[in-house]
Amino acid sequence: MVSARTPYIIKKIYYSLIWDLNNGEKDLYLTFDDGPTPGITLKVLNILDKYNAKATFFCIGRNVERYPEIYGQILKRGHFAGNHTYSHLKGWETESREYYSDIKLAGSFIKSNLFRPPYGKIKRTQLKHLRHYYNIIMWDVMSFDFSQSVTKEKCLSLVLNNVRPGSIIVFHDSPKASENMFYALPKLIKIYSNLGYNFSTINIPIIQRELQNV
Repeated sequence: MVSARTPYIIKKIYYSLIWDLNNGEKDLYLTFDDGPTPGITLKVLNILDKYNAKATFFCIGRNVERYPEIYGQILKRGHFAGNHTYSHLKGWETESREYYSDIKLAGSFIKSNLFRPPYGKIKRTQLKHLRHYYNIIMWDVMSFDFSQSVTKEKCLSLVLNNVRPGSIIVFHDSPKASENMFYALPKLIKIYSNLGYNFSTINIPIIQRELQNV
């Protein structure tokens, strides 16, 4: 059975990571992984503009290198970006020095103090190291928009049934997720906007430091 909400025990074990941002206000945090993608990311931006919603895009460095004009639109329209590695590496399966180098390469295209590990898979030693340079942003609610076994209606219901004030929600501006995402995203924003919620960027201060000795 698909579990859209991150279990409490996982948040407790990995308490140093950022899973939600509940500040007592009616704020939700849309995030998009794996872009920027031609034909998809700009459509996402147009939907966000329509509802005056803001979001945070965790971009793959090689995609930013290929499509800098799309990345530029993300920033120009008032959204934030985060580092999602250059090559979409799984930390569990990657030697740490290679992993850090890949993140550093992505950082040459993505100027951000936010990082999200692809697949959420990262070693404890990698987390300990990267916390010196980044706020590591995970999620409270996963839409499963990328899953072939999740219908677009199910994708929407997974999010609607699990969001709460301060939830960080994951969608993907990628080809395999686009059908589900484009169905669920505007409906989610419309419903919660009518309930008085704001859709905000993730903006968290951290000591600014170059990725040296990585």
